[in-house]
Amino acid sequence: MKRVLVIATGGTIASAEEGSGLAPALTGEQLVAFVPEVAQVCHVEVSQVMNVDSTNMRPEGWLAIGGEVRRRYDDFDGFVVLHGTDTLAYTAAGLSYLVQGSPKPVVLTGSQLPMGDPGTDGKRNLLDTVRVACDDAAVGVMVAFGGKVISGTAARKVRTRSFEAFDSLNVPDLGYVRDGRVTWAVDAEAGVAACSGVRFYDALNPRVAVLKITPGMDALVIDALRPVCDALVVESFGLGGIPEYDGITDTLLAWVDAGKTLVMTTQCPYEGADLSVYEVGRAFSGRPGVLMGGAATTEALLAKTMWALAQAAGPDGIVDREKLAELFASC
Repeated sequence: MKRVLVIATGGTIASAEEGSGLAPALTGEQLVAFVPEVAQVCHVEVSQVMNVDSTNMRPEGWLAIGGEVRRRYDDFDGFVVLHGTDTLAYTAAGLSYLVQGSPKPVVLTGSQLPMGDPGTDGKRNLLDTVRVACDDAAVGVMVAFGGKVISGTAARKVRTRSFEAFDSLNVPDLGYVRDGRVTWAVDAEAGVAACSGVRFYDALNPRVAVLKITPGMDALVIDALRPVCDALVVESFGLGGIPEYDGITDTLLAWVDAGKTLVMTTQCPYEGADLSVYEVGRAFSGRPGVLMGGAATTEALLAKTMWALAQAAGPDGIVDREKLAELFASC
C-alpha cells in the first residue's frame, strides 16, 4: 500500500461550534479517524502544521505547508492537505508555484460542513482525496472536492454552501471521483511524463494586492497602496478596460514608471483579458513592468506574482524586470 501524509491546517472540516461560531477544534488525527475506510486505501500519517480558520491563512502558511511537503517528500508517495474552503484556491495556487514539477501528488480538500456534522461532505472529500493521492496518474498540485479533480492553478470557490463548491476556470477538470474510482478527463500519461523532477521554492514576496477597478474609483486608492505594495494584480473591465478619467490610467502608469509591477487581468471569470483590443487598455499593452495575466484566475496570478517577485529579486532587493517577465511566462 502507498504511504500518504495528511497535512492538517484547520478549516471548516475541523471546526466545531464553541459558542461564538464555528472554529477549528479537531486535529488531523481525529479527522482521519472519522473515515476508517482510509486504512483500506493506504497507510496514513498525519502532520498538524496549524489549526486555523482559512480566513486567517496567509502566504506564510503556504510556505509552512510547502516546507512540510519538502521535508517529508522522500518518505511518502502522496500528500493530502486539509484546508478551509474560503482561501483553499489561493493556497492551491501558492503551492503550485512552491512545489513545481512534482511526480508525487499534493492534493487539497476540505468541506462545506464540519466533519462532525451528520450531513458533512468531509468524509467523502477526505476519502476521495486519499484515493486521488494514491492514483498512479496523479501528479503535481490539485484540488479534489465534490467529486471533481481540478488543477491547483485553476480552482475557484464559486458556491458558499453547496457541496460542489469549486469550479475549474478556463481549463477542463483534470478528472473526477465516482463510486470510489478516479477517472481522468485529461491525458494523465502526458502529465506524468511532464513531471520529471520536483523543484521546491521557499520564498514569496507578499507585498502584492488585488485592485478591482470600479466605476468612479478615485486614483488616491492606488496611491495609498504604493508604500506597502511592490505589485498590483489589476482586475480591469471586460477585455482590459481601464478608466481614463480622474487620473486612473496615469496613476497606474506612474506605478510602473516608479519600478513597480502591474499584472493585468479581468473581472470576468472566463476567457481572459486582451488589452490590445480597446483604446482604454492599449496604454498598458507591451509596456515594461506590465505583465499580462491572460485567462489565469486572480488567485493564481496573486500567488504567481508573489513567487516570481521573490525569485527575480537580487541581493539588494531590486527586482530584475527581465527575469521577472521570463519567470512569469515560464509557468
